[in-house]
Amino acid sequence: MVIPTSGSAPVKVLVVDDSAFMRFTITKHLNEFPGIVVLAAAKDGMEALDLIPKLKPDVVTLDVEMPHLDGLSTLREIMSRHPLPVVMLSSLTSEGTLETVRALTLGAVDFVAKPDNKANMASILSEVGNKVLRAAKAKVWQTTTPAQFFETPASAKMLEKKVRQLRTQDKIVVIGSSTGGPRALNTVVPMLGADIPAAFVIIQHMPAGFTRSLSERLNGTSELYIKEAAPDDRLEVGKALLAPGGFHMVFDENEKVTLNQNPTVHGVRPAVDVTLLSIAKLYSSRVVTAILTGMGSDGTNGALMVHNSGGWVISEAEDTCVVYGMPRSVFEAGASNEVVPLDRVADAIRNAVGK
Repeated sequence: MVIPTSGSAPVKVLVVDDSAFMRFTITKHLNEFPGIVVLAAAKDGMEALDLIPKLKPDVVTLDVEMPHLDGLSTLREIMSRHPLPVVMLSSLTSEGTLETVRALTLGAVDFVAKPDNKANMASILSEVGNKVLRAAKAKVWQTTTPAQFFETPASAKMLEKKVRQLRTQDKIVVIGSSTGGPRALNTVVPMLGADIPAAFVIIQHMPAGFTRSLSERLNGTSELYIKEAAPDDRLEVGKALLAPGGFHMVFDENEKVTLNQNPTVHGVRPAVDVTLLSIAKLYSSRVVTAILTGMGSDGTNGALMVHNSGGWVISEAEDTCVVYGMPRSVFEAGASNEVVPLDRVADAIRNAVGK
């Protein structure tokens, strides 16, 4: 079930937070933000679930830590009963906490970390407003989530996994994603078997501190060994390197990872293009890339280079994208070899590696 959010009318918001100060402050700021109107503020998840079908908001801002029904449980119920774009807002969603990854994987469109002190409130509130406007353009789906989703993935799985050195006939698969990416990766990555003769690289737009939790979560659900990349890491079959948040990841002439904090590209760091271009220069026709949901055009330049070098480019179909930006840009540039819905991306990768 897809919930469209479009048109020029103001974006209607429900604010959910157990702090009276935060409810007042967020409501006041968003009501002053161009293009946004706050319908109501709920003090907990139970009240929010009661108000949503009555008020029909376009976007919900949702605190994680609340009494009676915590934010993640509330989010789970929202996605099951009344799917809406949700922006998480809590101190628990800062600096790579598991709650952040769980929320994004569960279907939250974006997140903002609450400031440690009130002096930083102005910049945070501006970020909330901008992310609410972006979230209103996102597509979300009605989903039910099994209870085991909330369990911490077993790190012991990492010990069972085997990787081997890259051989000249092996492929290199690069997956790029942005808004809606954690959830998309949680669909694609567990479907990638360790028997695929390829090394994997994942670039998800995220700030510093969050990608370690994402890599650990994905590692616990996949046959592949997935780790946050570090300097001097090498591509290996059976392993996926996830670009660390806040850094561009480049593979040098020795085929090793180097990280830098050069200026953002397309407004982001890590950028898909930075990594993909470096890999395409090294491996040419051996590269397979899949560009998933996300805003903007990051990945298009790299995809064009892969396509023109004889590699293979997969872009996610519009119907399954939370935001049809990056895959659309790749397709409209003429770089896509195929366009597939999210649940077929893993099979498309497997087939491309076998070509």
